[in-house]
Amino acid sequence: MATVPVDEGKVRACRELAANIARDVQGYINQHTSVGVERTILRAYGAEGADAEGAPLVNLAVDRYKDAGLLDRGILYFVGRALLGGSRSVQEAAEALAYGDLDTGEGGPSLEEIREALRQPTIDALARIDGARDQRDALRASFPEAPAPHKYVIVATGNIWDDALQAKAAAYGGADIVAVIRATAQSLLDYVPDGATTEGFGGTFATQENFKIIRKATNEAAKEYGRYIQQTNYSSGLCMAEIAWMAAVEGLDMLLNDAMYGILFRDINPCRNFVDQYVARRIIGRAGIIINTGEDNYLTTADAVEKAHTVLASQFINEAFAHNAGVSDEKLGLGHAYEINPSIENSFLFELSQAQLIRQIFPQHPIKWMPPTKFKTGDIFQSHVHDAMFNLVGVMTNQSIELLGMFSEAIHNPMLMDRFLSLKATKYVFNTAKDFGDEIEFKKDGIVAKRAVQVLDEALELLQTVEKETIWGAIARGDFADVKRLRDGGKGYKGVVARHPEYLNPLLSLLEGDAKGGEAAGTGG
Repeated sequence: MATVPVDEGKVRACRELAANIARDVQGYINQHTSVGVERTILRAYGAEGADAEGAPLVNLAVDRYKDAGLLDRGILYFVGRALLGGSRSVQEAAEALAYGDLDTGEGGPSLEEIREALRQPTIDALARIDGARDQRDALRASFPEAPAPHKYVIVATGNIWDDALQAKAAAYGGADIVAVIRATAQSLLDYVPDGATTEGFGGTFATQENFKIIRKATNEAAKEYGRYIQQTNYSSGLCMAEIAWMAAVEGLDMLLNDAMYGILFRDINPCRNFVDQYVARRIIGRAGIIINTGEDNYLTTADAVEKAHTVLASQFINEAFAHNAGVSDEKLGLGHAYEINPSIENSFLFELSQAQLIRQIFPQHPIKWMPPTKFKTGDIFQSHVHDAMFNLVGVMTNQSIELLGMFSEAIHNPMLMDRFLSLKATKYVFNTAKDFGDEIEFKKDGIVAKRAVQVLDEALELLQTVEKETIWGAIARGDFADVKRLRDGGKGYKGVVARHPEYLNPLLSLLEGDAKGGEAAGTGG
């Protein structure tokens, strides 16, 4: 592969700075929980269902104890007490917490007795994640691996049953990965709808039943076409951790999960975002799900030439957060995008340089390459050429996951034929230029090489500043995406709770590698 100059000393320095930045946030995470985290854990232990008005049982139970000022011990503390008090299952315990007498946590069993009451439910909770992972991986291993870049397309009708049909159609057209984009603003909901959904503006709601329906469709397509089809959804917003768990137990392959996307683009409170993200990624790591980060979004609000280094700096930070949560490099799909104004002279060379730089710095990562959107217009013919240039960079630089551009991007949600034509054009470029990147070299003092050096230098400088002023200060200052957010501002801050010294969460302890759960530590792979 043609390479750009990369100073490995500067790369190591960037990683050390990013690790320090993430370590500072981890200190905060370790001392806090949230309503989203506690709902996730209650789901993982078996609580399910909703009331007549659609309010999930986990919300009713967790909110009740949060409002009473008791959530600092963790919802499992009270689940364990309910099991010791006569509840025959976690479901019964959750119903008692939601509707029965409020348990103030005073007197009664010891912490060790409560932990023992939770021992078998903890084993079962972990086994459910492991079982879904093993079942998915076994099916995937029965098919040949698709060549990279993997062709990734989106379906989004609002109706999950229509999405299932479109997912199969996308697979028939040659897609390797199918994502069901979420309904507009679902990330701002502090609950997950229950069951299958048939209405959604701009996309389809992410629910556990919807995940199950699409998984069934993609598995059917895999068997019919002899190719494994990967399934993707979104783990972000106020229900980030809950959706990660749902995806884990329904066998999804990928999740969009970014360190700062929710903060910057959905105004989720930074504290809430980081706490929820950590637990989400612990589940994701155990489930063997590939995450896709969202640095590509930075270039929709900031200039892609001037702020290219912020993408690289954020990728180092995302990597550090992922490592803290047990996500391996092989499952860390760092995102970037082809978003430079196409009217700029040699913009193709700048895009090529950025893509190659990221590929070299993160050689083990399944890099996710995003298509042009910011400068798309109603001229579908120009858009088709724009996407072709994007495809060429993707195959030249050996990107791992490529979200295909749609020539109708600026007009309407893609129709079946739009997606088919995009897949057809992409397969043409990937095939005709398959080994192009191995046949060329970049001039040492040329545009591509100089641009790569510049971007790495600027990323290092930015990380030095962020380490000095902390990520909280950098976000408040607008260092990423030209968007400013305050540490105590945004949505969901009231849902963050400082942990009590006796905070109890055996499943999280096991996901962190702590054997406090006893026999559960030995379950799974």
